[in-house]
Amino acid sequence: MAGPIATAPTQMGGVDTNRRALLLAIMVCFGGFVFGLDAALVSGTKAYVMRDLGADAIGFGYAVSAPGLGVVFALMVTGFVCDRLGRRTTLLIIGWLYLISAVGAVFSQTLWQLVAFRFLGGLAFASLSVSSMYVGEIAPPAKRGLLVAVNQLNIVVGLFAAYLANYFIQGWVADGAPIAAATGMDRYTWQWMLAVQIPPSILWILFLLKIPESPRWLLLKGRREEAAAVMRQLAPAGEVERSVAEIEAMVKAERAGNSGPSEGTWQSLARMFSPTIIRATIIGLVIAAVQPTTGINAIMFYAPYVIEQSGVGADASFLVPVVNGVFSIIATSLALVFIDRIGRRTILLGGLAVAAVSLLACSLSFATATYRLEAPRIAALPVEIDRASLAPVVGVTFDNDVAFKQALNGAIGRDVAERHEAELLKAATSINLWAVLIGIAAFVAAFQFSIGPIMWVILAEIFPTGVRGVAIPACALLTALINYFVQQLFPWQLVSFGAASVFGTYALCVTIGFVVLWRMLPETKGRSIEEIAATLAMKKEPA
Repeated sequence: MAGPIATAPTQMGGVDTNRRALLLAIMVCFGGFVFGLDAALVSGTKAYVMRDLGADAIGFGYAVSAPGLGVVFALMVTGFVCDRLGRRTTLLIIGWLYLISAVGAVFSQTLWQLVAFRFLGGLAFASLSVSSMYVGEIAPPAKRGLLVAVNQLNIVVGLFAAYLANYFIQGWVADGAPIAAATGMDRYTWQWMLAVQIPPSILWILFLLKIPESPRWLLLKGRREEAAAVMRQLAPAGEVERSVAEIEAMVKAERAGNSGPSEGTWQSLARMFSPTIIRATIIGLVIAAVQPTTGINAIMFYAPYVIEQSGVGADASFLVPVVNGVFSIIATSLALVFIDRIGRRTILLGGLAVAAVSLLACSLSFATATYRLEAPRIAALPVEIDRASLAPVVGVTFDNDVAFKQALNGAIGRDVAERHEAELLKAATSINLWAVLIGIAAFVAAFQFSIGPIMWVILAEIFPTGVRGVAIPACALLTALINYFVQQLFPWQLVSFGAASVFGTYALCVTIGFVVLWRMLPETKGRSIEEIAATLAMKKEPA
């Protein structure tokens, strides 16, 4: 078994140490790629899971949102595990959870087995906070924004890879391609989609076996020589002792005002609300709440289902997320380029403004849409739909998607209507399609350029070392709780209130978040963790 990267002293210059930090960040943040696959592969399985496992749209929602519930439980203990076992060991545990979950999901025989294994995978979603914590602790201040944002780039690449894999698998199955019959994709379509995650999960575990422990965690445990050995890989030779001494001084100062090295999780949580840390805590909790209330996970995790609502049809609903995935990669790559140049605050607020306008455009488009089934279009519908049963809705104009879907449920039955929703919407919808597609693309790009990577960068920067192991998971826990409800409630909101209401709610939440963070958030680029902690303790106004 391969061990961590050697921690023997070296005499590397600034360029070499930056490269080593970048290499470690890429290896650790590959977990973001695995997360992206786990989150998005399930989005393409809707029709097949509903067919094979007898689920309805709400039941499918349980499978999609189960990881969101799993990560809630994981984050309750992530801080404790990180502080007790270390960042590296915690990441290895998470890597194995991803692998076991993926294998179990592929071999699930019932909907509830699928939900259970995806819940297990949700325990591994804590990788985002732990990876950000680790990278924030090994990165030099001038490169921290870039290196932490690598996590977000890996996530969007993972999402893109998932949409691309689903697009090809669905296309091969729909076209009756020889590869589909030869591999069993035509019979086990959703299982093949979920299996795409297995090889990358194995690769990430191999990466994690090669990384060293965080030097800041080692100093928290009094293991100075080991911490110095790791720092020699990450800082120029002349700066190692100064960096170690600076971290030690901060750790000692924090311990002077609390119960000491044996301080537990609850004490650390309580200290998050002490006078010197309270501003950092408020900023962390606000940004952690804003990110999920944008609705990004509903739009990304249900991507084909969301696109279906605009009436583009099933095939296009798999293609559009692939295109949006390209925009996501471009936007996140630009964020990596500019995050340490423009600064966190400017990028975050600009991105939120664009996101709010984009979501509002989608909401208005759905609010003005109409739905009408005409006789000529009925002929193109799947043969499973009884034409005679559709008679009561043919030629009738509906002003919103809720009324149209309810009428379909009454005419041909809920099961048939939900299973063929994409085709029925394509035949009946009259909408400003480009406003919806451009709005969704602009929102996704704005999110991935701003609050997507910026949240993890800021959380990795604003909390002092003594509470980081608890504070970052605590903020991530809030994000996870809100994300779970966003994902779980999305199918119900769509059925009950319609797409216009859903997008309008997200737009309102983004607007509120913009106003609050504009008032509270300071600039943190180019500052050490210790300098940021001192600045926030002095309660300076946003720069």
